[in-house]
Amino acid sequence: MEPINKALDRVLKIPSFQERYDKMRREILENEQVQRFLQDNDHVVNREMVERGLPTLYEFISQNSTCCGCDNTDHCTNYLNGFVPKLSIVRNSIEIEYSKCEQKLIEDERRESANMISSMFMPKDVLRARIKDLAMDNDSRIEIAEYAAKFIQTVKGTGNLPAKGLYVYGKFGVGKSFVLGAIANELASLKIRSVVVYVPEFLSEMKQAISDNTLQEKIEFVKKAPVLMLDDLGAETLSAWTRDEILGTILHYRMAEELPTFITSNFDYDGLENHLANSQKGGVEVVKAARIMERIKAITLPLQMEGSNRRN
Repeated sequence: MEPINKALDRVLKIPSFQERYDKMRREILENEQVQRFLQDNDHVVNREMVERGLPTLYEFISQNSTCCGCDNTDHCTNYLNGFVPKLSIVRNSIEIEYSKCEQKLIEDERRESANMISSMFMPKDVLRARIKDLAMDNDSRIEIAEYAAKFIQTVKGTGNLPAKGLYVYGKFGVGKSFVLGAIANELASLKIRSVVVYVPEFLSEMKQAISDNTLQEKIEFVKKAPVLMLDDLGAETLSAWTRDEILGTILHYRMAEELPTFITSNFDYDGLENHLANSQKGGVEVVKAARIMERIKAITLPLQMEGSNRRN
């Protein structure tokens, strides 16, 4: 039987094979990212390492080295769904390390939060929302988009979260929830977790949590979130308990700890205060409502969103 090394030598000498190999080798070594990697590591990389590493380099250039932009990691085009490759030198060899892409980070964040809070809320149309996608068709939208962009830039530039979020109010369907989704997605790409809850369902869930002894655990999870987003505050039917023991507890903690909070509502500050003053049983508690509003005003900047109903 012919030795395997002789057989391989014979195959390699076949012109068509050699031409294909040479062409692939040139394609790999002429790749811009590969060239940059080799230049950055020219103090340790030698010709032998490059030749041995050609299969690894080919694996690298055959994929997206940044998030491919799909709306779900199930549709990811990379070898490992939701992971992007990065070249490195390990023990004198060229290797690939895989890390989570932006979409994978977003999905994992949502999954982790949803395991704790079932009222996590993110409509389908904002699953991939970004600040650049915010409509700029009137002054109010421009102002909101500018504040959101400034918030993200501050995080990128300093590594710190600003203490104050937004209170976005306006008519039904103008795109308030879209703003929350866009900011949450931008933060997820920076590996910062946001907890986004739909307030009416969240408060109902808190009532049910009493019976399964998870109430305190869930409140702790929400109130200590790096970034909290309360969507549609004011749409719920309030009891004194949900107002004071749930909302009041969460907002007081976030004010004291200077944790950014974003809120959307159909009411402006005055309208929300009136809503909070009227409990489910018909009583009017002005002082308690004012106390909640004091906390909201301390942690948010009110901006009105104008425009037509985009859901029609």
